[in-house]
Amino acid sequence: MTTAVRLTIGELADAAGMTVRNIRNHQSRGLLPPPELEARTGYYGAEHLERLRLIQAMQADGFNLEAIRRLLSGSELQRVATMPGEAPVTLTAADLAERFGDDPAALAEAERLGVLAPLGDGRFEAPSPALLRAAEDAVARGVGLAAALRVVEEVQAGCAAMARAFVATFTQELMRSAPSEAEAVAAVETLRPVAARTVLAVLDQAIASEAGRTLRQGV
Repeated sequence: MTTAVRLTIGELADAAGMTVRNIRNHQSRGLLPPPELEARTGYYGAEHLERLRLIQAMQADGFNLEAIRRLLSGSELQRVATMPGEAPVTLTAADLAERFGDDPAALAEAERLGVLAPLGDGRFEAPSPALLRAAEDAVARGVGLAAALRVVEEVQAGCAAMARAFVATFTQELMRSAPSEAEAVAAVETLRPVAARTVLAVLDQAIASEAGRTLRQGV
């Protein structure tokens, strides 16, 4: 669970527009993963909120809770839906200092954004090596690391909204015609590459348009 989102069950209910009773019911049915316990209090993260929104979208599309449970509990469907696009890499503090310089504040910000995850003993995991390489390229071209991380934060917010749009479309359109787990797995496997190509194409157009506007203004 990331440190960015830590919700009690009441706060999770408010965020999802549900009752605490409904959330507990989903947990008892195996629809929602258990919370992280700390001092006898359960804390929920962004993954729990996204799961609840997915359940709500599937219910709105006509799936009953048992059908949703079967689809979400399928080991292959879970694996395909949640597997990372690339394998994470482990780096030491010395590796990071060599690539980005010694900047404790930037390192803390990278941890907050989930770009790096501390493993202890001066080691860090980069869940997305491609994102780390992009930051390294930006720094090599003269962009300050702090500035690059600010862009990452803004892009993360935009991508979260885009991800919700794609997943909502998936549940409303693809899942309607893919009632079996095998068909659902096949549908999920097509979703991520299509989404990635769509976002890349739209972003490329947006950057070209924004660059042209900026140059016309003489900035």
